[in-house]
Amino acid sequence: MDAISEWISRKGLTAGALSLGDCIDIAVATGKRLSDVVVFEAMEREGLSFAAVQEAVLESFGHNFKALAAGLAGEASFLFGTASHDLVAEGAPPVVADPLLNKMLVYTLAAQAGNHSVGLQPCAGTGDSCPYSGFMRAVLEHYPRPEAARAAAVLLKIGTLFRVGKTTTGCNMEGLGAGSAATAAAFVEIAGGDPAAVGRAVVLAISPTLGTPCTPRVMVPGLCATHIGGAIMNGRLASHLAMHTSLPVNVPVDVMIALAAAVHPLAAKSIVPEVIRYMEPYFRTNQAVEAYVDDGVKAAESARKAGIADQAREEVRALARRANPIVKPFGTAVVGGSSQAVGSPTNTGRLAHFLARGKIRRVVIDLYPELFARRGINVPGILMGAVYGASTADGLMYREVMTRVQADGVEVVINQVDEYQMQRVTIEASEGGSMVDARNRGGGRLALVHAEPDPRRCRELAATLEIEIVD
Repeated sequence: MDAISEWISRKGLTAGALSLGDCIDIAVATGKRLSDVVVFEAMEREGLSFAAVQEAVLESFGHNFKALAAGLAGEASFLFGTASHDLVAEGAPPVVADPLLNKMLVYTLAAQAGNHSVGLQPCAGTGDSCPYSGFMRAVLEHYPRPEAARAAAVLLKIGTLFRVGKTTTGCNMEGLGAGSAATAAAFVEIAGGDPAAVGRAVVLAISPTLGTPCTPRVMVPGLCATHIGGAIMNGRLASHLAMHTSLPVNVPVDVMIALAAAVHPLAAKSIVPEVIRYMEPYFRTNQAVEAYVDDGVKAAESARKAGIADQAREEVRALARRANPIVKPFGTAVVGGSSQAVGSPTNTGRLAHFLARGKIRRVVIDLYPELFARRGINVPGILMGAVYGASTADGLMYREVMTRVQADGVEVVINQVDEYQMQRVTIEASEGGSMVDARNRGGGRLALVHAEPDPRRCRELAATLEIEIVD
């Protein structure tokens, strides 16, 4: 451990205040496993030996394993019934063929059921204690205790970071988010993966959890099962990609964790109210509690809830009226990796191209901040559409366009504008310029605001070019 201690001192860091990125850097620099660094930090902070730390991290699961056992035994939950017990009943098919992974899933759901009778000791919340407990119970059955302790140390290092980052409601910093990140790292550690792979796995695991709210599954029966079980599946996929593929991951792990913590309170303010509006009619209630609530309040709630199902049905019918037939479900192929960031802007440029006349001399591209930030992938698309009329499917043109535009002497100006979803392309040409002002939509579609010289002609061109214009 001397090498770890010397590295920490040389960098002016403090054991007990190391980020996950710090721990990974130290492990890489000293040739140690990530768990060595995490355990050393706990040794310094708590004044314990290596073995004592290992035993303590395993013992910390004691109560939560009792809750897990209750769920396996058939303890019913008011939100999940006996689902976990159903999964271990005689003749029940496995969720996945991998025995270890299947145990982790079943045990995670068992901990979730036990949470409503025995209760769980929370980390970021009781939500992430479910996958932590399910993961560790299965690992202890398949690996030697010292190796299981290493996985637990890495898992809990991440869990405790999320515990501090969780400041409001949100599964992004609890069950799904924290559970995905922590189990991804622990999967890599238990498999003997290198510390850098842990960082990549955590980044990949966090990404799909950003902004996920808790509310749908806190009081609605059943929904939490896929949040919590999904943490195990997401962590497994992230760890496998990080260890066994060449998938490029260039985001530092501390940046992704900080992003998750920053998004967390914003999601609570913006997403949760809408979730409550749609899900409130399906919340489980306790009639003994309701007896103490004012009748006027309950009447207002009932009125508010009464129309949700009918409203939602009409909203989905409206979607169905505008949906493609299933025999022609897809739009034109989009190169560049995103139908929103590339497809929709490219089609805006393509319409501007066919409205212009003569040799194109100058293209001005106005993009709202999100598209401007992603200009590395959308500007080539916009230019291939605006200058050459190429479709979103033209992969060769997409690769060559920046060189061709420069060789052809076309001036290009790229501006950031404030108006939400704006993508505006203005062309100056020898015989007559054009402008298409649109708003971004996914699937290569766009909402047309205005077009010059002729808005009607623009819509006619869109139909000819199979570019979908939506509201």
